[in-house]
Amino acid sequence: MIATFSTRCPSLQRITLNGLPRSPVIVTAVSEMLLSCNRTILEHFDIDSTLTEPARKALSRLPNLRVLRLAVEGPTLLPPMVLPNLVGVYIIYSNGHEWLRSFYGATFNKLMFVSFYATSPYIGDVLEAFEGVGLATSITATLSTFKFHSLHPWTPTYSSLLAFTQLTTLTISNPCRIHCSSTVDDNIIVDLARAMPKLRILQLGLEPCRKLTGVTVKGLIELACHCIDLSTLRVHIQVDSLLRAADGGGVASSSNGERVASPEGCALTTLEVGNTPIPEGSALTVALALLHIFPRITIINHTNAQWGGVAGTIMLSRRLSNRIGALARSSRSTADASL
Repeated sequence: MIATFSTRCPSLQRITLNGLPRSPVIVTAVSEMLLSCNRTILEHFDIDSTLTEPARKALSRLPNLRVLRLAVEGPTLLPPMVLPNLVGVYIIYSNGHEWLRSFYGATFNKLMFVSFYATSPYIGDVLEAFEGVGLATSITATLSTFKFHSLHPWTPTYSSLLAFTQLTTLTISNPCRIHCSSTVDDNIIVDLARAMPKLRILQLGLEPCRKLTGVTVKGLIELACHCIDLSTLRVHIQVDSLLRAADGGGVASSSNGERVASPEGCALTTLEVGNTPIPEGSALTVALALLHIFPRITIINHTNAQWGGVAGTIMLSRRLSNRIGALARSSRSTADASL
């Protein structure tokens, strides 16, 4: 059936087949379908299967392809990519990222979305390799979304992403298993915030664990100052730094030594804290500190029950603010009507 899709539907523009079994028969059928279809009109090729070498060659030169999803196994190399209309690419791969070589010098005029999914424990220097792709092509000027997913702990080199200054979404999965694998600290956050002022979603790591490491109030303020459109944040946070700031310690400073103030226009509404530890009885202080850094925050996604008090306080503050604001507007309207 798969092999005959193209002949039965000669004007296929979108092909999506997910959940396919790993089988040479499937690989052959999918490849035959691609080779026999009208490749000049194909715009969407979304298949979680590998391809034969002739099919990979054909895939690399589809003039109107906009979305590509493909599986790559082992040390498979792809032909040099000439996809001038490609907007999004999603690659599922295992055992090395040699396939990235095909991206060097590729023709990508419109690429905006990139997502990689590594299925093996070995991740390697994939971010460094992708940086090379960015510097060898024009995608540093067009890429707005970069996602990397893995269920295995690894150590990302976040500095390799600093060249992608147009990013609005950056998601890197770095799960905590037996030991915390997060290396995100203030230095990393400051570099990312200053290099990527357009960020709207920043998720570094999967659900934060109970390790007492991560970003302090300094890093959070840097994000609030430089990424005013940021709406969703997931990082490991050192809650103690928020408490120290409330006591007058640990105040963040700018590079010239001046105190840094967070802009009131910071758009962040959702903070994902997972199982981050929080001292007993500190919910009110933490909530007030977060509201001062992120004035629009409304949602605290957590698995540690102690964050319930923080979320409740923020919700109450938001209700009061909305209610008082409504009363103030009503009062002004009444006053204006009486003039």
